[in-house]
Amino acid sequence: MATKKFTEYSNIPHSQDETQLLQPATEPEQNEDDKGNDECPPELQLFRWENVLIPACYLCVGLTQGLNRPLLNVYPLDLGANESQQATIGLVLMIPATMKIIFGFLSDNFPILGYRRKSYMLIGWLSVTFIMILLHQNSDLRMAYNEYGDAVPPKDAPSVELVSITFLVSSIGMWMADVMGDSIVAEKARLEPKSRKGQLQSTCYASRFFGMMVAAPLSTVMYSHYGPGSVVLLIACTPLPIVPILFAFSESKARPSQPIKEHLTEIWHAVCFRAVWQPLGFLYFFNLLQVQNSAWRQYLSTVLDFTAQELNWLLVASYIFTFVGTMAYKEYFLKTSWRRVYQFCILTNGLLTCTQLLLIKGKTFGLSNFWFSLGDDAAQEFISGVQFLPASIMIVNLCPPGSEGASYALYTTMWNVGMILAPSISSVLLSIWDVSVEALEAGNLDGLFKLSLLTAVIKTSPIFLLFLLPQTRDQLFDMTAKPSVLGGTIFLLVLFGSMFYIIVVGILNIVDPGWAGAS
Repeated sequence: MATKKFTEYSNIPHSQDETQLLQPATEPEQNEDDKGNDECPPELQLFRWENVLIPACYLCVGLTQGLNRPLLNVYPLDLGANESQQATIGLVLMIPATMKIIFGFLSDNFPILGYRRKSYMLIGWLSVTFIMILLHQNSDLRMAYNEYGDAVPPKDAPSVELVSITFLVSSIGMWMADVMGDSIVAEKARLEPKSRKGQLQSTCYASRFFGMMVAAPLSTVMYSHYGPGSVVLLIACTPLPIVPILFAFSESKARPSQPIKEHLTEIWHAVCFRAVWQPLGFLYFFNLLQVQNSAWRQYLSTVLDFTAQELNWLLVASYIFTFVGTMAYKEYFLKTSWRRVYQFCILTNGLLTCTQLLLIKGKTFGLSNFWFSLGDDAAQEFISGVQFLPASIMIVNLCPPGSEGASYALYTTMWNVGMILAPSISSVLLSIWDVSVEALEAGNLDGLFKLSLLTAVIKTSPIFLLFLLPQTRDQLFDMTAKPSVLGGTIFLLVLFGSMFYIIVVGILNIVDPGWAGAS
């Protein structure tokens, strides 16, 4: 068996060249018997009993997200929530995605019972189960409908605020577990031979998107036939199979942690490298500019008479084609230049966004409005699935050994906050033209047409920032020559400034939903 060597930051004196911090791990040595053998080392064989926790965790995240989203698209409205409250719930549930750095830092520095990852993963998943059982046992989650099809909640139905808080706690638990899964993958990715780079993450994220693809239609059907209580109970039960698998997972006992000051210094050194702040800056602005036409959902329901269930089926289709896109990247584009993948995806996504213009003009080529819209959404989500993995693979290469939890969480938080802030830009764009409900009902679609065209242009604009993205992993490590204090400072200011804005707005939306003038 080949002996494996890895760059360990803890063994590097701080007086040495800091560029070693982000150097790729040494490839596993091969003896004569091993040459030409491309088999995975046991540590990377995900479906061995001692490793199966890794894909199981990603699958569980996907199942939880897939069950949550269709439920929250419909249930708050059936409880009497207005559109402003509905939007608030969506924003509040994204707050835990900005807390990933906290979960990663805790697991790196404060192991529980000697374990850095699986202890926190257990806490996260049990939190999801506990809070959902609490909601199920203390509220009447049935739903009746009158002769007009309007929802009639029972007397003891939960308030919209209680539903929001419950799913916020559940989301915190899920993201904590997700960070632990990401940290384990970041550690094990160092063991991948060069010929297999990216396979580990591709398999894990394929498991996640598969879970979303399966759970979303299940949630939609269960809500329609058995009510919201059945979906809540299923969410509570989803993490339970993880528990025995978690105890079987092979995780070494944590060695004594380095002092917190040294840990923070190590991460600071990492973000000062151009290999970190430049490509992550691109991902931040790329996600920030993926603005949507915020009036589109209103157009579908008001003008085209899409029901809430039909809107949920559009969501289901998006999950299916995100999974298909992920698998397509894994099978056909894994060795393709990252820049080339993004170039193709940006241009194609911009063109697909323009198909909204055809729907507005009624040019659906003989298809019903629903099926035309379904095909449009499916194609866009396929592209999203293709472009998701290159960023994930790039980020895992930037994690300093020994700080995988905090660093991977920090980098993905930068990615997430751009995505979370994009709807804020979308909301600002609503004021440019008249896309009010009254205008849509009156058949005045000029503003909607112009807004769709503008969002298509904005979505395509990151094409001019592609020079910030390295072509390949090797080029990424060529960017570690000179650390920049200015680059690292700007990176952290943008990151924490964005996090602060998201958290403050989320809290204001909870305590005073009308603070921004929403109705």
